[in-house]
Amino acid sequence: MEEEYSVDDPTHLRQEASDFALYPGAQNDASAKDFLDRFPLPVIINALQTKGDVPGLENTLVACLERIFNTKYGASFIPQYMLFVQVGLKADSQIVRSLACKTVTCLLEHFDDNTISPARLIVDHDVYPLLLDCLLNGNEQVAAASMDAIKKLAGFPEGMDIIFPANNNEATHLGNVAARCSSLGRVRVLALIVKLFSISNSVASTIYNSNLLNLFEAEINNTSDTLVTLSALELLYELAEIQHGTEFLSRTTLLHLLCSIISSTSTESILRSRAMMISGRLLSKENIYTFTDESSVKIVISALDKILELSESQDIDESESVLEALGQIGSLIEGAVLLLSSSSSPPAARHVIDAAFDRQGHGKQLSALHALGNIAGESRPENKILLHGDAEESLRRLMYITASKSSKLTPSGLLVSVLQQDSEIRLAGYRVITGMVARLWFLMEICSKQEIINIVTDASTETTKIGMEARYKCCQSIHKAFVSSSKLLNDPALAGLAAKLQEAVRRGPYLARKHVEAQPVVVTADRF
Repeated sequence: MEEEYSVDDPTHLRQEASDFALYPGAQNDASAKDFLDRFPLPVIINALQTKGDVPGLENTLVACLERIFNTKYGASFIPQYMLFVQVGLKADSQIVRSLACKTVTCLLEHFDDNTISPARLIVDHDVYPLLLDCLLNGNEQVAAASMDAIKKLAGFPEGMDIIFPANNNEATHLGNVAARCSSLGRVRVLALIVKLFSISNSVASTIYNSNLLNLFEAEINNTSDTLVTLSALELLYELAEIQHGTEFLSRTTLLHLLCSIISSTSTESILRSRAMMISGRLLSKENIYTFTDESSVKIVISALDKILELSESQDIDESESVLEALGQIGSLIEGAVLLLSSSSSPPAARHVIDAAFDRQGHGKQLSALHALGNIAGESRPENKILLHGDAEESLRRLMYITASKSSKLTPSGLLVSVLQQDSEIRLAGYRVITGMVARLWFLMEICSKQEIINIVTDASTETTKIGMEARYKCCQSIHKAFVSSSKLLNDPALAGLAAKLQEAVRRGPYLARKHVEAQPVVVTADRF
């Protein structure tokens, strides 16, 4: 390293560093150069290592160095100070370790000297094992900074070779790292895998081929620590959110493992609920049926259906989670068809429709209405609203069966009851009508109830933006279905209804007044 400078007044350095660190807005190369011309890096690093008795000096210098290294000019010095990075990654001080991790990220982000490979610098100075140590043993901030650095490293071809060594026996192979660390360390390794998995399809493929997804299965199967299992499930939910995750998760036994958790009444409720959410999220992906066969989806639906049936007879109240999961599955046309399939006797959708119009539990009814809205196609493209096969007839039959068992007698009567409830329930009811009204039989039900038309055409019904927009979308869908039906459009008895719908659509969603009257204008008299 270069010859170390000394500073006679560390208090002065702290003040100048504080001004630089707290400067509003981004620091640029010119400001970084100006500061380093007055206080060269050896001065700052020496002060950071000695600290002395100056209160707040360490925190201030760390914040200052973070901003310096976040400029291209500051990052250009990092290769000369890799020893400082090494020492920092092993420091007792957590904020210094965090700084060192962030410095690695800055090196990878900003350094553009084509004669030196940043990944080679990391290999030559044995930085990667130190980053892993920070991941496993640092505090939360240090672990997060370490993950960011490793994720950035994965963006380099040489970096991928470092993180995923060809030899599975390497100590730094993430599978071996997880095998020898604490439960907290294992959860952090899983979190790192999720971060890396999200980068691209090719990185996800490398993770799959390295058998690292098996680590999730191991933790979820380990029932000795509920907190760790729950953490693994939370991270698996993040994996299921990643667009290209469907392909690789479908190749594992994770879906069957989730089914086992859902089906086991001895498993803790919180774990079952999370397994339901993950299954629903995974089975709502557009490409899921490309990689998962129908039988696997039916197994999940059957497990969810079983829990709903048990919740009616035993002290198991997870109906909201089950209904939400079924709604996610039903958001895809293939999933909706399976939920309405007669091969499930009775179809799983029966539970959804029964609960949607059961006022015994607000949360349960709300979840069921949203699930029914998904099954009906409210969230699907226009060309995928109607279902194929016997599913449409099954949907119609279930709606009339549910209505016949109630005091309302008809599906339209059920919807009037829904729209007369609180704003949350009404919003969910709008979604049901928006999806269902594409069916002629349902459209005729809606047109038979003036109360429904009055609610959906009245711009003052809702007071919140989301409510206004949901009501208006519902009104638009009814109007569009109405004008598309020659049978209804040419019915003289419905001419007034058609005009009312058209006028409501013309006014828009936001409390538009029907008539704008002229207002008197008062002008202050001129005094001068």
